[in-house]
Amino acid sequence: MKILAKLTGVETKLLLREPGAVFSLLIPLFILLVFGGAITEGDTVLLPMAVTMAIGMVGLYLLPTTLATYRERGVLRRLSVTPIRPGNLLTVQILLQSALTVFAVALLLGVGIGFLGARTPSALALSMVFLLGTGALFSVGLLIAALAPNGRSANGFGVLIFFPLAYLGGLMQPTELMPDSLALIGGYTPLGALRQSLHQVWSGAALAIPPLLTMVVYTVVLSLVAARYFRWE
Repeated sequence: MKILAKLTGVETKLLLREPGAVFSLLIPLFILLVFGGAITEGDTVLLPMAVTMAIGMVGLYLLPTTLATYRERGVLRRLSVTPIRPGNLLTVQILLQSALTVFAVALLLGVGIGFLGARTPSALALSMVFLLGTGALFSVGLLIAALAPNGRSANGFGVLIFFPLAYLGGLMQPTELMPDSLALIGGYTPLGALRQSLHQVWSGAALAIPPLLTMVVYTVVLSLVAARYFRWE
């Protein structure tokens, strides 16, 4: 436990120095502040979009880039011959990235609800959707980390995946303005399913099963594939 605590402390310091962590916090917040002047208590678009973006940036950019960089630099290989096993580092990283995601979302909620006057959603529904969405997007990130040969390529894959998913998921353009076929496809992407569920959370509507099930499927299937192909060196 003492070794794990020390590892957690070191990794926390490294994460706080990582520019990607700052961008994951500031970009969704910037969008919320710039466009949040017209937000109302009944608004169910902007805050769900910002929360979805924050989770997506950590899951698709920061997590895979960090893990792939560690493998590229031989950190995981060197840890395999020490009391700190590589699996412990992987666990600590996932927990730290999850904590960063919680902080990013809490910051958005504080600004959106406390400062801009957005509606306060059901805590239970929000927590459930947050967990499912984080699991789905982190599983995509783990798959990227498993397949990418180095940190730069992991970051590149994250960019290539994020923007098409963001468009299909309704983060760049309202789904009402998209062709029906693309809107339908977007609802079965992890970002699209998360945004839809968060929209329902803020509107007070009952959560639809298909988006929730979509996130569960992504989490289970991609996590298993990532575990199968993940390389320590």
